[in-house]
Order: sequence, then C-alpha cells, then structure tokens
Amino acid sequence: MKSIALLPQGSVSHEALLHLFGGNPVQLEHHKLISDVFLSTAGGVTDYSVIPIENTIEGSVSLHIDWLINEVNLPMQAEWIFPSIQNLISCPQEFTKENGDKDYTKIVKILSHPVAMAQCTQFIRKAMPWAELESVGSTSEAVEIVKGNPGKGWAAIGTALGAATHGLEVVERQITDHNNNYTRFVLVGPQKLELPQKSSGDKTSILVTLPEDFPGALHQVLAAFAWRKLNLSRIESRPTKKKLGTYYFYIDVLEPIESVLLPGAIEEIKALGCQVRILGSYPTYTYEEEKAEVQ
Repeated sequence: MKSIALLPQGSVSHEALLHLFGGNPVQLEHHKLISDVFLSTAGGVTDYSVIPIENTIEGSVSLHIDWLINEVNLPMQAEWIFPSIQNLISCPQEFTKENGDKDYTKIVKILSHPVAMAQCTQFIRKAMPWAELESVGSTSEAVEIVKGNPGKGWAAIGTALGAATHGLEVVERQITDHNNNYTRFVLVGPQKLELPQKSSGDKTSILVTLPEDFPGALHQVLAAFAWRKLNLSRIESRPTKKKLGTYYFYIDVLEPIESVLLPGAIEEIKALGCQVRILGSYPTYTYEEEKAEVQ
C-alpha cells in the first residue's frame, strides 16, 4: 500500500486525494505544515506528497513552487484538478434562530487559511462585514479550532469533509465568489505511479535558467518550442534567490518527455547556454462533474 503525505484531515488536499484515488486503498499521513508534507517524502517516510500549486482565483501558490524548486528534489508524478468548494462551518445550531433561520449577527470571528478566505471575500462582505478575520495554517485547522471554542461566535471557512470530520455543521454551502474555483494539485515522489483511471493527456514541467540577462533571451527560449508547434500551458518567472533581478522560468509543456519533438527543444535551449531541469513528466487528470459526489 502506498503511503502519501498531505495537509490535515478534512482539508481540500484530503478531498482532492480521495477523488484521485477513488476506492483504491492508500495510507495517509496528515501534517499541519506544508514543509512537513514535503519533508516526509523527501526523507523517505512516505512514498508521495500531495501539493496544491495553483488556484483559479489566487493563481500560483508561490511557497509550494519554491519548495519544489529550491528545497527538495521530488519529481512530479501526476497532476489533477479539483474544485475548491468552501463552506461556512460552525458548531451545531450556534447561529440558528428558533424558527430555523440563520442568524449571522452572532458571528464575531471567521477563521480559515488565507487563500480560502480570499476566495470568499464577496460573501463575507455581504453577509458579515463586521466579523474579525483570522488566518490559520489550513481550513481543517480552522474547523478544529472552532470545534474547541463553542459559544464564542466563531465560524470557519472549510470543506464539507472537514465539517464531517470534526462533527460540525455546514451553515452555508458553496460560499466561494466564483463557481469555477478549481485548484491544481500535483503528486510528487521518487517513483512513477500507475493510476486506474484514464488521463486527459501528458505534461512536462521544466525549469529554465538563462545564462545572463540579454535582449531577446526569453524570446529565443520560447522560439525553440514555437517552431516545433509545442503548446505551452504555463510560463512563470520565479526569483533564483541568488541575485536580485535573476529568475528561473517555470514552463509547462503539453507533451510527454518521450515525445519526438520535446527533447530537441530542450537541447536547443541548452545550446543557448541555458540550464534546464526537468521537474517531471506526468499524466494529467481533469475533474468530471458527473462522477463526483455533490457536497
């Protein structure tokens, strides 16, 4: 049985992993901090780690990408998309009137992960603009804190799984500002992994470091992909952390590394004097609404 490190029980990472593996048995090792998730697999304690790296609303999760680039050498082995469905959660009946209506005037504080909080800004401003906002390490941690402080007027923003895990109530479902709020996850680890479901394609993530900052350098790199008609789904600059104004370029190519054209593009980029690091070549899995459970 494969062992997998991930963020706390009831987090979006937990929901996403259950969706990816379906009924296949895996051993889950939950951690409070994303650094401990990475280090668990880097140290050989677990086989893989679940890492959220991009969100529809908030964009790249820069901290997690920097860990992949600078702190560990863990290849990406799979990618999948999962909806970040956030809910308002509290202790049972704490914000319910005798007639069954919701009474948000009793809410004095809302706790959640800062990314989840940012995804629900419009709801918070409309329903409870007076509430104090407190950021914690994960949505699951927020739910756990609220559970331990009944009667104080505290609520959490988190997942339905998180509420069920801690025996709390979902007061308001799907409070995210946008219906198309999805998170991109990657499974990282030293070994390839076979999954039963059919992938939607393959992707290769590479890191390119330019030899120096000179006019047209990035254009020449991109040209190596362009004339071969290799489709890039993402390009992002990240600081090298070595010198101010120097950057890596994180690039996603919609081709497997074994394809005919991609190795040639990489060799051409190297011939320009660039350093190229393969972060992973892996299958991608899209989210299918009709197969998912309604939360």
